[in-house]
Amino acid sequence: MAQLDAKSRAQLPDSAFAYIDSKGARRLPINDAPHVRNALARFNQVTFEDEADSSGLLAELGDGYSKLSSSLRRLIRSSVRKAGGQEVDARADEFFAAFAEARQGLAAALAIQRAIAAESWPGGSEVRVRIGLHTGRPTLTETGYVGLAVHAAARISYCAHGGQIVLSSMTRDGVLDDLPDGVTLSELGTWRFQGLREPEELFQVEAEGLRRNFPPLRAGEPV
Repeated sequence: MAQLDAKSRAQLPDSAFAYIDSKGARRLPINDAPHVRNALARFNQVTFEDEADSSGLLAELGDGYSKLSSSLRRLIRSSVRKAGGQEVDARADEFFAAFAEARQGLAAALAIQRAIAAESWPGGSEVRVRIGLHTGRPTLTETGYVGLAVHAAARISYCAHGGQIVLSSMTRDGVLDDLPDGVTLSELGTWRFQGLREPEELFQVEAEGLRRNFPPLRAGEPV
């Protein structure tokens, strides 16, 4: 597939990209619809991002920021691997992972939030991540997973708050009959996101060791 030059890429709409990161950069142009439809593997993507502005933490911790960031990345990687997931991409404050089953993605998300809450971070810093889960059928290319499912997962993650786990109705359907003891799902309503064709019904994961009360979602328009 031919590479787009910078000018052609800049002219593409947001919906032509797999996801938009927290800094507004548009990542991974989407292949044609048949590629998405023909993907064989069931896919869940989890996005992890520090709720606090990374530049603020850097200013606060100085040389200690690198150590904190590395510790957080190791914690996330360990939780993903233990749940049976695969790392897809990691850059700056973001981490993307794929799971064969929705329940694995949920298990990783719970483990990550609990481990972060239990950790003693350098300088007494409060570290929180937001996690979004979505299930779909993308395509695996030389540059990673691409498709509308990836785009949706990134949007869902971006709308969450630090310490929160938000999942789509498709992921909810995949975990509802196999929820771990003490884990419940609360309705957040239906939301429309830029670049997605259909609105998404969203749910918040509630469990022991997780924060429960959050402001309204950070992005999207309620339907």
